[in-house]
Amino acid sequence: MIPGAPLRHPVTDKIIGDSPFMDSLIVIITLIFFAAGLAYGYGANTLKGTDAVLGAITKSWAGLASLLFLFLLIAQFIAYFNYSNMATVAAVKLGDWLEGANIGAVWLLIGFILITALVNFIMPAAIAKWAILAPIFIPLFLRLDIAPQTVLAAYRTGDSPSNTITPLMAYFPLIVIFAQRYRRDAGIGTVISMMLPYVIVISLAWTLFFVVWYLIGIPLGPGSSVHT
Repeated sequence: MIPGAPLRHPVTDKIIGDSPFMDSLIVIITLIFFAAGLAYGYGANTLKGTDAVLGAITKSWAGLASLLFLFLLIAQFIAYFNYSNMATVAAVKLGDWLEGANIGAVWLLIGFILITALVNFIMPAAIAKWAILAPIFIPLFLRLDIAPQTVLAAYRTGDSPSNTITPLMAYFPLIVIFAQRYRRDAGIGTVISMMLPYVIVISLAWTLFFVVWYLIGIPLGPGSSVHT
């Protein structure tokens, strides 16, 4: 909190933003939780000596072993996808096909929602997908009198529901681990099969809601109409 402190930005002297404090936030939170757990353990007389502390840490990491292994596999898949540019090629090819289909604006928006949902399976990161799809579809929809904010709304409609059945999503292994607490034999297929009905219903409901909103022409925000 002191001006010029080591964890402030060396030039702007800000705490929030691009600062050593924000870069070190995970370590700081980890140390706070470690200190709180250590103090509670000694106060409750459940941690007696360093062996008990190390045993508790080992037990916690043992419960996360399968999660860490899944993270390793997912990291390899993501690295291969980035190296091969498969996601970029797929998005561009799908965009070219949709542009050449010569269909109406509503059906084109629905097609864009479907493409976003499909690309989400190989590239779950929302910002990365938008960075690829926006240069393709925003100029396309502008020619059809569809505003960029409407394209973004359609993108979010297709991006969100399928996150729970996307194995490459960073949080998906954590969901599997939580499911295994209640069902020992739960795995990736268990979570996908359980969540698939919800994904279908939510996707259809959100798409219908988006189409009705677009046809009525309700602004998406102050000064942000659905048309240009």
